[in-house]
Amino acid sequence: MLIASVSDFRKDIKSYLDRVAKNFETLIINRGKDSGIVVMSLEEYNSLMATNYELSSRKNEMRLDSAIEKLKSGKSFSNDLIEE
Repeated sequence: MLIASVSDFRKDIKSYLDRVAKNFETLIINRGKDSGIVVMSLEEYNSLMATNYELSSRKNEMRLDSAIEKLKSGKSFSNDLIEE
C-alpha cells in the first residue's frame, strides 16, 4: 500500500499511477484529518466487485452458512456444496 499527500501525488502522478496499474498496489491519497482517497487498478476494483457480488448472493450466503455449521459440528463436506 502506498500513501501520499495530495501535493506529492500531484508532483509525481504518472509514477504513482504506473505503480498502481503495474504492481497492483493500492494508493491512499491523504487529504487531511480522517479524509482520503483510495486509488486502485481497474483489475483490482473489478475483482472486489465480483467478490462483493458473490458474497451478497443469498444462495452463496446459505452455502457459506451451511459450510460453517458443518465445520463447527466436525462433519465433512460433500459434493453437494461444491458446484462446478
